[in-house]
Amino acid sequence: MILDLTILAVAFASCVIGYPLLISFLSRLRVGQVIQAELTPQHQRKAGTPTGGGLLFVAVGVAGGLLALHHHPGALPATVALVLFGGLGLIDDLAKLRYGHVGIPARLKFPLQVLCAIPIAYLAHVPQHPLRLGMSGQWWYWPVAVVAIVGAANAVNLTDGLDGLAGGLGAIALLGTTFVLPGAGFGERAVAMALVGGVLAFLVYNRHPARVFMGDTGSLGLGAALSAMALEQGWVFLLLMIGLVFALETLSVIVQVSYFKVSGGRRIFKMTPIHLTFQLDGWSERRIAFAFWSAGAAAVIASGWIAHSLL
Repeated sequence: MILDLTILAVAFASCVIGYPLLISFLSRLRVGQVIQAELTPQHQRKAGTPTGGGLLFVAVGVAGGLLALHHHPGALPATVALVLFGGLGLIDDLAKLRYGHVGIPARLKFPLQVLCAIPIAYLAHVPQHPLRLGMSGQWWYWPVAVVAIVGAANAVNLTDGLDGLAGGLGAIALLGTTFVLPGAGFGERAVAMALVGGVLAFLVYNRHPARVFMGDTGSLGLGAALSAMALEQGWVFLLLMIGLVFALETLSVIVQVSYFKVSGGRRIFKMTPIHLTFQLDGWSERRIAFAFWSAGAAAVIASGWIAHSLL
């Protein structure tokens, strides 16, 4: 535990010092966020805010994983997840900044995510470790694992729409995966603690009003690393619970789009992801963030109870 806290503290201190330098660098490069025209006036005022800030906490997470690999190979899946999905997110961020808010076309982005997920699923599969809920040795581990990785990455990405929201939820979910759910080895904990320290430092500058956004670099990297840890520990089916808010945000988009198509243009929610509906109802960004963080923490506690009851 002392070593875990040391990793977190070093990562936090390093990123707190590093973020002003990164923000200044991004500002000089005019790496500003592109805001979709249909979003609210509150969001339009954020146009031009430096984005891509997730690059620093992803880099710190990778560094923590590489250092831990000397002692524990369990750091490899999450580290590779950060590199592959963080790298893909970085390319997407750069494409958005150059060509507008579209970024990498969805017809190309999804196959690339699936390709990136396959080696992560391979590395996270530990046959000698009996995966919970009957997944050990089952052929359907592979499609479930790939869907979990791609789904988690995109769920965090969809949730990243308000100051502090996705970062806070990501830190809560990472802590839950490595300390509330049983089975995390030193390797997974090292990557998680480095990431959590970096994300907490990011939140210092991302709290409302945000001075920097994480971008797809951070959101895709966070989601993929989280799912890699859950897979490696054998708790992939609890990933929906431990990331419940991420799942509900994604579900709100799926329901809205599906209903819009079958009903000829009618909507269930005012706007999705669902946090935008709360904002249109008059909730402040801080209120939404704290409410969703609380729901995320409650889901983590429930996940831990379920996991321990299954052992």
